[in-house]
Amino acid sequence: MDFAGLLTDAGRELFAPTTAAFALAAIGLNFHFGLTGLLNMGQAGFMLLGMYGYAITVRDIENNNGQFLGVAMSAGATVALGFLVAIVLAVLFGLLLGWPTLKLRGDYLAIVTIAAAEMVRFLGRSQSFQGLTGGSTGIRGKDFKGPFESLSPFPDRQITIGPFTMHGSVSTSWWLVIVSWSFVAVAALLFWRLSRSPWGRVLKGVREDEDAVRSLGKNVYGYKMQALVLGGVIGALGGVLWSFGNAVAPDSMGRPTTFWIWTLLLLGGAATVFGPILGSALFWTALVLVKGLAAMFIPATWLAPTQLEPFSLMLVGVTLMLLVIFRPQGVLGDRRELAINDR
Repeated sequence: MDFAGLLTDAGRELFAPTTAAFALAAIGLNFHFGLTGLLNMGQAGFMLLGMYGYAITVRDIENNNGQFLGVAMSAGATVALGFLVAIVLAVLFGLLLGWPTLKLRGDYLAIVTIAAAEMVRFLGRSQSFQGLTGGSTGIRGKDFKGPFESLSPFPDRQITIGPFTMHGSVSTSWWLVIVSWSFVAVAALLFWRLSRSPWGRVLKGVREDEDAVRSLGKNVYGYKMQALVLGGVIGALGGVLWSFGNAVAPDSMGRPTTFWIWTLLLLGGAATVFGPILGSALFWTALVLVKGLAAMFIPATWLAPTQLEPFSLMLVGVTLMLLVIFRPQGVLGDRRELAINDR
């Protein structure tokens, strides 16, 4: 690959659906940590539940000749129902996680969420639920992507815009790019609006000193639950969008995914509107650049092609560690907004 090709690939990552899906998940985490101070270490669990909710719903409707409870469903209605099921699952998961933990210290929420996310993953890959979740192989994209792709206004062929070429409607497509970034824009607008509302100011108060907020008669438990559920729903939507460009594979939403989402948030800047978006764009673009440069300049006798991705992730990880050490507030953040050790 030449430099021009590498720069084109890196530029594509700036607006790729994966970048948008992870930006959306990081915005959800921003409601948890940036606004409320909740240490949710299981955002990948919300994403995976959203993916399962959408994919299983749409797959079953497609297998039932487009009918749901005896009612014929259009492609738009099928997609809407899939999103609705994903949202409902995220709400229930958030309530289940928050109910026993939000009255305790933040450490307990971190422990419970990381364990719960792993439980979702292991249940999804369990052979006992093979017929529902597809087991360890998951659910193939062709089983659930059809209704969404059929809504595309673009022609069913490759489309070139500037230096970038993508399909009009299938898998990682221009259609998915537009839909994904529309979701990101709405979520960012929602964060901007709510963080400046009385509700958002109470959450910031909870983040800084929940005892002081409680002394003012506010229901701290209720506010934290609302933030956990709202951020989880946004994370689940991010999972659905990610699955449109890939498939539903339980192992793709393991612990590293949650840590990547945390990295994006801290890189861009917690408690900021555009921090998660910038963090996602920087992370995925840097990963492509480092991997491409490593393939160019490191001989295969030193580093096998299969080792390039782990090596690139290691270099990106070291860079991010240095960034967090020397600029913990991230690129756009305010240092006073990031005081994880004080909670």
